[in-house]
Amino acid sequence: MQCAGPGFLRQVPEERPSKTSALVVTTAGQLEALLNNITVFATEANRSAIYSTDDYAVTPAMYKSTTTPFVLSGIQFANWDAQYIADDASETFWSSEYKKIFTANMVLSLVDKVSGTPEQKATLTADAYFVRAYSYFQLVNTYALPYNDATRNEPGVPIKLLIGFDEPMDRAPLGKVYQRIEADLAEALKINVPLVQNGTARHWRSNTAAVNGFAARYYLTRGNYAEALKYAQAALNEYSTLVDYNTGMRYGRTQSVVVNPGKPEAKTVVLQYPYTHDNQTDQTDMVGWKEFLYYRMLNHGSWWYIPSEALLALYDKDHDLRFRYHMVEGYSYDRGMINPGYDYPGYIFFFKDRIPSGPTVAEMLLIKAECLARTARPADAMAAVNQLRASRMEPGAWVNLSATSNDDAITKVLEERRREMPFTQRWFDVRRYNNNDYPGDDVILSREFFPYNSAAVLTNEAVKTYTVPKGSRRFAAPIPTTEIISSNGVIKQNTY
Repeated sequence: MQCAGPGFLRQVPEERPSKTSALVVTTAGQLEALLNNITVFATEANRSAIYSTDDYAVTPAMYKSTTTPFVLSGIQFANWDAQYIADDASETFWSSEYKKIFTANMVLSLVDKVSGTPEQKATLTADAYFVRAYSYFQLVNTYALPYNDATRNEPGVPIKLLIGFDEPMDRAPLGKVYQRIEADLAEALKINVPLVQNGTARHWRSNTAAVNGFAARYYLTRGNYAEALKYAQAALNEYSTLVDYNTGMRYGRTQSVVVNPGKPEAKTVVLQYPYTHDNQTDQTDMVGWKEFLYYRMLNHGSWWYIPSEALLALYDKDHDLRFRYHMVEGYSYDRGMINPGYDYPGYIFFFKDRIPSGPTVAEMLLIKAECLARTARPADAMAAVNQLRASRMEPGAWVNLSATSNDDAITKVLEERRREMPFTQRWFDVRRYNNNDYPGDDVILSREFFPYNSAAVLTNEAVKTYTVPKGSRRFAAPIPTTEIISSNGVIKQNTY
């Protein structure tokens, strides 16, 4: 039995090499090994999510001070470019998600042909459906327009269900992609694997809490608040551990930096990093984060999540421990902005570029709160939000929020969501806020920055205003040109 696809090709002796010559899979254990590849499945290098929201900001003054920490592609994503970023050879999000889909398809195509127990095969099947649904959700919410009745026939993404190379490569209609996600999710929800096994949370693989958590995220995006609430509560019923920032966080690392060296104004500053910055590249430290339902990490190469002034202003800087431990003051110095000095914070969770993006207990509480607020239960919504805030704030009168109306409850829940999950969910959130029938949560993305081209930022020219209004086609990121070329032009680029 032979399989083909990214990462699995090898030449078989006595046989003409071909795309279908590969590893022989005969046991369920081998399929387990494929799904256990944490380095493949955990990474999400989604630069639209990282750079393209109002959580992120590179100001003209910051950029002009020194260009050292900034990559041009980041500038282009931050200003919603539709001309140049498709040609960026470092764009890997599309291909990495399709690699996960290929692995899921491999498992589904082989699970009935290998040795193993019925229970083992049922778990592998549900796991593979979950992986595929999750990746299609990520792809379609990055490269296609938000889904509604008016866009259901707009281009989605290619639907690959097999491991051969003869499937159609054209982009399926958006409505068909969502039908596929929902069908796969229904199969994934059949999983009967607890998150905690033998006292250890096994969140790097599919489990009941993880699938329910993803279902809650999916139905929230669709605006189906009854279903989102149902699945969020199901996930919490299975697992509800929160990290209390009052007792479970600490400063774990310091770094001394000389600012303006060799000048009269020279000084030494000490940067303090949270304990999650320890063991910087150790997967064990990150896998150990107790709030995960499913282990996924957003990461990128520039090593600086630059919080916007609007994001910073949302925090109670005196009492919110998320601000204390995740917003590293003077982080710009770490990135080389020391001569001349430029003082600006950075958002840190794990190491310098890794933020939890998979479903967590905190996200489930926020989904629960939002669904309650949007269905006219403001007091219950505040109770869910305050449960989270009790683990994030210093004790005091400022912990518990109250709402004077449904609208006030929605506003406060969405602000708390942004404080809790900056960068990871904001792009998806802005898309859905601008795609529902409630105008009170609309977000107009806008920023001031220099003009740029494919090679450079034009700092000698006047700054201009970049905007993504509601209904903009730029809510779909450009598809990498490499993927269009490799499909012989079958995959069509977004139009803007």
